[in-house]
Amino acid sequence: MTSIDPSTHEWAGLERVIVFDGICNWCNAWVDFTMARDRGRFRFATLQSDKGQQLLRLLDLPAQEFETFLVLERGHVYTKSTAALRIARQLSGCWPLLYGCILVPRPLRDILYDSVARHRYRFMGKSETCRIPTAEERSRFV
Repeated sequence: MTSIDPSTHEWAGLERVIVFDGICNWCNAWVDFTMARDRGRFRFATLQSDKGQQLLRLLDLPAQEFETFLVLERGHVYTKSTAALRIARQLSGCWPLLYGCILVPRPLRDILYDSVARHRYRFMGKSETCRIPTAEERSRFV
């Protein structure tokens, strides 16, 4: 986990933001899945946006070849499997039970995460442009 000062990036002060690859169909499907189950807890943004790129530079993460998505929670930044598990913990239904996987050492969890991330475009493809939120979704995007 990394922490960022809210004065260094405007999203750092928000309660919960998922920053994802906006052209990745796999990632967009997970955003849809999350929005249907998170009871409005998360806001969303793309890594390709100006603020997303600024955040990646601030965190010394690749700004073109995205290795992960980010979850910001009150100035704390989570990536890879830890981010996915922190999201699962906030969803309705049985999904919070997955948070028990946090007991598995992070390097082992991230092996699975990295494998899926490496092949995500092959699994579900990618779009030519970033996701554009619908009118109903607009309030959920920063």
